[in-house]
Amino acid sequence: MSQRLEPSPGVLYLVGTPIGNLGDFSPRARTLLKKVSVIACEDTRHSGLLLKKLDINTKLVSFHKNNQKSRIPTLIKYLEREESLALISDAGLPGISDPGESLVNATLSIGHEVICIPGPCAATTALITSGLPCQRFCFEGFLPSTGKDRKLRLQEIVNETRTTVIYESPHRLLKLLEELSKLCDINRPLKVSRELTKLHEQQIGPNIKSVHEYFLKNKPLGEFTLVLGGAKKRSLIQDEKNLLSEMNSLLEEGLTNSAAAREVAQKTGLSRRKLYELIHKGNSKMQNILNTSE
Repeated sequence: MSQRLEPSPGVLYLVGTPIGNLGDFSPRARTLLKKVSVIACEDTRHSGLLLKKLDINTKLVSFHKNNQKSRIPTLIKYLEREESLALISDAGLPGISDPGESLVNATLSIGHEVICIPGPCAATTALITSGLPCQRFCFEGFLPSTGKDRKLRLQEIVNETRTTVIYESPHRLLKLLEELSKLCDINRPLKVSRELTKLHEQQIGPNIKSVHEYFLKNKPLGEFTLVLGGAKKRSLIQDEKNLLSEMNSLLEEGLTNSAAAREVAQKTGLSRRKLYELIHKGNSKMQNILNTSE
């Protein structure tokens, strides 16, 4: 089968780089990075060391979350001059938990082509080796570090019935495990991968309880990918009974309907308006039963 000559002028190439093992760097990726006009990367020092090992001397330009707005017009000019541009991340596929998405959108908006040179990805590598269902899954990347956004995101993950993949740094791993231990059934399946494709690659599991206990005894080192099993599906009727019971308990404590709905909404991530309607629907139904019995 004939193949297209690469690189082509005016094309943005998204190139996957190793997440640990240099042997995972494809011949196609290596050849292309040697020939493109310029390579955009997160950290020129980090990428410079990698490319030096691979005997690649192409010009590097920094492109990261702090300079992406000012850098995109410069990178787009290369494409408009019919030069070729490659984008790489520190490790894995660019665009996954880094600013690659914004450059892709800018490139497509001016009618230039974007081509991916596939490579390793920590999320899918951890997922398919976890033993957890991977036909349907959610990717969360790095969670917000603090505040309301983190709380809401965690609640969505707790209620998600599909397998969820999360990235976490070593200094925040224990915090995340503590939160999952409080919010989920501690026997909920969890596999945590570290140092993927490297000499000391490790997977810890099989559930939240055992993983939490392990890292209380062993200091987290390296970058982590968590694969969390989905929540068990529950019947809507049972869910409504439980939610109504919880809100009625809050009403008995003196909260208004609105305040009770708001508190449960914050806890579950469900719509406050729908919970408010559930209070009225549920209590009206109970009142009808009482009136009938009289």
